Amino acid sequence: MVDDDLIVFAEEPSEEIESERRRWKIAVIDDDEAVHDGTRFALADYTLNGQGLDIVAARSAAEGRDLLRAHPDVAVILLDVVMETETAGLDLVEFIRKDLGNELVRIILRTGQPGQAPERRVIVEYDINDYKAKTELTADKLFTALTAALRAHVQLARLEESRRGLEMIIDAATALFDTRSMRRFAEGVLVQVASLLEVECAGMLVVRDTSGAAREEDLAVLAGSGVYSTVTDAAIARRDLDEETRRLIDVAFAEKRHCFFDRRSVLYIHTASGREIAVVLDVAKHLSATDRALVEVFCGKLSVAFENVLLYEKLQGLNVELEHRVVERTEELTDANRRLSDQREILRRANAFKIELLGMIAHDLKNPLAAILGRAEIISELIQRGTTPAVTLEEQLRKLVAPAKVMTRMIGDLVGQATADALDITIRPTVLDFAALVHDVLDHMKPIAERKDQTVTFTADETVPAWADPDRMREAVENVVSNALKYGPPGGAVGVSVRALGERAVLEVSDQGPGLAPEDFDRLFGKFQRLSAQPTGGEHSTGLGLSIAKQIVEMHDGHIGALNADPGPGTVFQIVLLAEAPTGSADEGGRA
Repeated sequence: MVDDDLIVFAEEPSEEIESERRRWKIAVIDDDEAVHDGTRFALADYTLNGQGLDIVAARSAAEGRDLLRAHPDVAVILLDVVMETETAGLDLVEFIRKDLGNELVRIILRTGQPGQAPERRVIVEYDINDYKAKTELTADKLFTALTAALRAHVQLARLEESRRGLEMIIDAATALFDTRSMRRFAEGVLVQVASLLEVECAGMLVVRDTSGAAREEDLAVLAGSGVYSTVTDAAIARRDLDEETRRLIDVAFAEKRHCFFDRRSVLYIHTASGREIAVVLDVAKHLSATDRALVEVFCGKLSVAFENVLLYEKLQGLNVELEHRVVERTEELTDANRRLSDQREILRRANAFKIELLGMIAHDLKNPLAAILGRAEIISELIQRGTTPAVTLEEQLRKLVAPAKVMTRMIGDLVGQATADALDITIRPTVLDFAALVHDVLDHMKPIAERKDQTVTFTADETVPAWADPDRMREAVENVVSNALKYGPPGGAVGVSVRALGERAVLEVSDQGPGLAPEDFDRLFGKFQRLSAQPTGGEHSTGLGLSIAKQIVEMHDGHIGALNADPGPGTVFQIVLLAEAPTGSADEGGRA
């Protein structure tokens, strides 16, 4: 089984040593000035892989501590054992490894007194690279020991770089998997590559869709940094890129592999959804074999991360669509629930009205019906006798007709209320002469007033315009005037006036009845309500007349109210209507 993530680090040829590392830095720490001079003389012409030496020096262990703090990039230390103390060099080794935590620097111990620090014990107990007596460390042996130490340092540095790179790959992959948008993903790739290589670099992430829907020459730049930052967030054609960049991208796409050039590289990524990604990098250093291996491993993870981001964005889109549909469906269900609630309320009101109506029929229509049946039986008996005078029969018929009229009026009120409660009831208001309408109503009701010997006085302005449905408003006025005649005393007076008041038409109807008790005001316009006063001529009341009048007036955006007369007994009813159609309403328009 092949592990795609396995990295094999072969020894690099000398020309691949990073070019910016021009000289090897070594430290000479010794209290003998002659050793410093001899070392510099012996290594004066030393080169390894084309790089010379940069020698820094210290004359004691204390100076060595300060020196190594200031130069953490020292590759090799030539360290004397005995300086200010017999174990000063050994103590300095402990300081370097434990306190400074420097595991990369190679240490060659040099001693003039081998017996004081036995070689075996030193090699075992201390992390050093070599241990030499100064007398045996000739120029050639110094060259050999230094070269071995430098090569060991390079290998350790590469291993450390690989370890750090692998850690960064893991961290980078985690960060990219957590990225939740394509733009942030693309930007994260460039940031992570620059961090992985430990160098500032300009970059551009280009995507080409090869699934068949897009044209091959179309590219999408998802992110850019440095000199490429101005071409981000746009669909571009190949011809919009400079010739060199276009050539490098074409090579990567054609060969379907990473392409490393001098200070410029193109990383190639292919996704399972048919998209190809090219990451163009302008790097300020030559990429070593280690750098390339790390980048290749990192890019191997990008394909999966790229697909994850695409799937996440698709899921986000579906979530948004689903949320939108849920909102729409919720609104539909809310509207349906509101309609059901309205219908339930209508049914509740209809059921309540039915119960009230049945009670009304059982209570108020039973007595007139009983009177009619009784009179009918009397008339039948008189007819059977055959000797009953015609005058007597006519008297009985008149007494039969009276309760029938009462029932007719009651039924009319009930039908009117049922009509007012209907869902499809409409009014067709127009601007009319309200005074003429009221005068016509009074003329029609004159016989009712004459039966109780009541006087109706009518006063009105010459013309009083009102916005009203003639038929409906006639019904409302009849109910109010009828109420005044019904509760006014026989021989009393009823006053009716119509006047214009600004943009309103006002009708007032006053009677000389007993007036309204305090408890009457709360139920005055309710259905089937009986007031404290009783009709003065034996009339029957359904308790619907004023309720019907209130509904009709309010349908016209008007107002109806009542108050006790001042001074004296009686009640004054007032209807207030608009003189003209309200803004936005047609004069002849139907209105529910």
